[in-house]
Amino acid sequence: MIHVDETDPVGEIEPPFPYRDVTVKRNTDVNDFFEMLSEIGRGKFGTVYLCREKSTGLELAAKLVSVNRRDERRNVEREVEVMRRLRHPRLIQLYDAYDWGKYMCVVLELITGGELFERVIDEDFVLTERACTVFMRQICEGIEFVHRQNILHLDMKPENILCLTKSGNRIKIIDFGLARFYIPEKKLQVLFGTPEFVAPEVVNFDQIGYGTDMWSVGVICYVLLSGLSPFMGETDIETMANVTVAKYDFDDEAFNEISEDAKDFIQKLLVKDKDERLSASASLRHPWLIQSALCTELHVTKTKLKRYVIKKRWAKAVSAVIALKRMGAKFEDVHEEASSKNGE
Repeated sequence: MIHVDETDPVGEIEPPFPYRDVTVKRNTDVNDFFEMLSEIGRGKFGTVYLCREKSTGLELAAKLVSVNRRDERRNVEREVEVMRRLRHPRLIQLYDAYDWGKYMCVVLELITGGELFERVIDEDFVLTERACTVFMRQICEGIEFVHRQNILHLDMKPENILCLTKSGNRIKIIDFGLARFYIPEKKLQVLFGTPEFVAPEVVNFDQIGYGTDMWSVGVICYVLLSGLSPFMGETDIETMANVTVAKYDFDDEAFNEISEDAKDFIQKLLVKDKDERLSASASLRHPWLIQSALCTELHVTKTKLKRYVIKKRWAKAVSAVIALKRMGAKFEDVHEEASSKNGE
């Protein structure tokens, strides 16, 4: 059984990762310097490969993005510029960046421990409220640093919180592809994100701010402690309608053994007015995170969290199949067009 070591709250010594002052290498093919070993992830904005640096043998993660349009290239350049400022142990680190032809590649620190929620539902992991405070404290530490750099993450969700290793308790926040530089005096609105975790101001296309990320942190905490999603509806439209109302409760039996401090922490984050939410710094001073030693050692029920993770896993698999079918259909269209031209 894996327990959180209270003498060392995160239970492991973190291996150092070199901070590098990265600038995009223009007209340079990443394949000249890195060997692509296998695909380890695929998303809307690119494909991630396990790669090995030829000169050092260091294994890393390479996100390859097609940049046929100017806005696609600009998005990758912004991600690189954001990540250059995020030198912190709770955040994934940038290693290199390349731009050649119709492709750009962002080379990143390789994190091998898997998604946090996948980790905690493992049969060998003992999930207690105290363990939850260890994870939530690290998340708030990472977001506090991001906000100090005048940056908003804007895509905080469980899939973007990874465990550093498969046996320890350190986490890293990943995926800054949607992150934005933020100047409080200037109005900033966005209309993207995962409906289940976005804040009301995103759904309403109102001014966003640091509190926008903190709402998402509150939702993550609610799900981690209960396995329930506070605003999830049958459809994305219904979910977003629930978010705009910002009503939720702790009535489910999953919260029966959860402390009042934990509920108060969530309540101070899931506030409709973004300016009234706890900041990342204030979250770290909240009694639930400061006095974690007083938290209950009772096991947090994982039954509903397992169902939640399995449902997400299934939805991701279905999305991947649909994407592959679309790619296959496009390939067939191109093949038929080429055959038709050759036959003329």
